[in-house]
Amino acid sequence: MKIEILGTGCAKCKTLEAVAKEAVAKSGKFAQVEKVEDIAKIMEYQVMSTPALVIDGVVKSSGKVLSVDEVLAFIKS
Repeated sequence: MKIEILGTGCAKCKTLEAVAKEAVAKSGKFAQVEKVEDIAKIMEYQVMSTPALVIDGVVKSSGKVLSVDEVLAFIKS
């Protein structure tokens, strides 16, 4: 599983990255968490507001910081 956090490095983006890492740890699954700060790469996902959460190439959320439980639900689904 590949989880990408899309954002340019703002505080919310960093918070979502930490939340995603915590959710992965709680899930017990193996997942690669990657921070994507390249604007061109972010635009490839057609995301207009960051932070955004992408799991295995599918945008799950954009424009808000999710809770650990919300990210965990996406990981398990």
